[in-house]
Amino acid sequence: MENVVVIGGGPAGLSAAIYLARAGLSPLVFAGSPPGGQLTLTSEVENFPGHDSILGSELIEKMRKQAQRFGAKIVDENVFKVDFSKRPFEVFTDPVVPRSSSQDEGSLRRSLAQTTDFRKNFVSSLAVIIATGAKALWLNVPGEQELRGKGVSACATCDGFFFKDKVVAVVGGGDTAMEEALTLTKFAKKVYIIHRRDSFRASKIMQERVFANKKIEVIWNAQVVDVMGKTKVEGIKLKIKNEKLKMTIKNLKIDGLFVAIGHKPDTEIFASQVELDEKGYVYTSSRIAIEYIKNQISNSKMTNQNSKIFNIKKYNFDYQMMTSVPGVFAAGDCVDIYYRQAATAAGMGVAAALEVEKWLEENK
Repeated sequence: MENVVVIGGGPAGLSAAIYLARAGLSPLVFAGSPPGGQLTLTSEVENFPGHDSILGSELIEKMRKQAQRFGAKIVDENVFKVDFSKRPFEVFTDPVVPRSSSQDEGSLRRSLAQTTDFRKNFVSSLAVIIATGAKALWLNVPGEQELRGKGVSACATCDGFFFKDKVVAVVGGGDTAMEEALTLTKFAKKVYIIHRRDSFRASKIMQERVFANKKIEVIWNAQVVDVMGKTKVEGIKLKIKNEKLKMTIKNLKIDGLFVAIGHKPDTEIFASQVELDEKGYVYTSSRIAIEYIKNQISNSKMTNQNSKIFNIKKYNFDYQMMTSVPGVFAAGDCVDIYYRQAATAAGMGVAAALEVEKWLEENK
């Protein structure tokens, strides 16, 4: 029987583990395989407090060692199934299920979530922290993955500083893409926005800010089909639909490519266990409270979709990081729809750990 199981080995999960371990709760962390989350795919990190510059993988390793030094148990395994219907909660890893060589990660997780054959590893826990993070959605074009961290990024706040006086491009048409482009204008001398349609889906105010910025140029009806460069981004190949609906190919010389087409939280296994929003982000008491108040202020009518999240009786507002299930908490990018930064994820992990400690004392 574990006091606390932390699911996730990124900054949120490891920060929670450090605090839980120092409190004498000996948390068990399932860090995933490969462990570390998105931060391990980042080259240099210059905006994490206390570090002028550090490799993402090195930062994760330091956090792991710190948590272990205080007594946290870290296992580099994936969790494939949970049961939060009763307490103690049940967490399952390493099921006995053959994997097809052609099976992708998503279909594998779905099949594993349905199986009952979990003979190898079974853990019971009095409390759980979900810190599984979120993955940026990528274009899946040649050169993109090879040049990640070498000019290809999904975070202007993280990496914009490296493109002072450079030419960059942002792919996307929503508010996130607009925010990325505006952030990059603080550093780059020229910012292209590449959008596959002839109009943005972003909010009106964000569009107005983009159109008013002289550093930004929009390329409409265009798709990136190739990211060019050997050791760094040197340009992109675009397929552009002209006024006669014919496709033309154009090479655009740039120094950096920022993909802003959305994020996908890694929460599939929790879909029937805790309340998630329509995109899969975990609802916590704090977010429910914020959205409820925003709805009240706007006096807008709740749609059938929105009415579900305002079932506030499921939430304990004494615990901001608690989910719809008492004793199950969540932190980091699987919750955060706004910031998606390593530092904010770490802070959320700390908050969740402090609340778990308090909750366990009150629910022995």
